[in-house]
Amino acid sequence: MKKVGIVMGSDSDLPIIQKGVDMLRALDIPFEVHVYSAHRTPVEARDFALNARENGFGALICAAGMAAHLAGAIAANTTLPVIGIPCKGGMMDGLDALLATVQMPTGIPVATVAINGAANAALLAAQIIAVEDAELARKLDDKRKADAAAVLAKDAGILERL
Repeated sequence: MKKVGIVMGSDSDLPIIQKGVDMLRALDIPFEVHVYSAHRTPVEARDFALNARENGFGALICAAGMAAHLAGAIAANTTLPVIGIPCKGGMMDGLDALLATVQMPTGIPVATVAINGAANAALLAAQIIAVEDAELARKLDDKRKADAAAVLAKDAGILERL
C-alpha cells in the first residue's frame, strides 16, 4: 500500500493534523509526518516532494496557516496528488490560508479541504490510494456505511425522545 505524507509548516500545526493522523491509523494506512517550511526550509521541502513518489508515497497532505504557501510549494515539485489543509489563525482567522491554498495557478493543482479539515484530507488521500487498492476501498465503503448507521441511530433516538 502506498504511504501518505503529511507535511506541516510548523509543529504548532500538530493539533490540527491529529484528526487526520487518527483517520489514517483507523484505516491502517501507513504515513509519515514531517515539519518543513516553504519559506524557512525550502530546499528540504523541495527534496521531500521531488523524492516522494520514489519513497513510496501515493498522496501528500500539507497543513499551513497564514501565507499557506506550503501545499503549493510541494505541488510545484511533484505530480503526486497534494491536499492542502488551510489552518485557522492569523488576522483573517484562516480565510487567508484558505484563499492561498485554493488559488493555485493552472498546472499546479492542490485539492483543498476546509479550514482545519484534517480528517477530510486523510479521507481524500485514502480515496486516492484506494483507486488501486481494493482492500482500502472496502474499508472506506464500510466506514461510510457505519457513519450512515450512526446518523440513523441518532435519528431514531430523537424520535424516541420526542
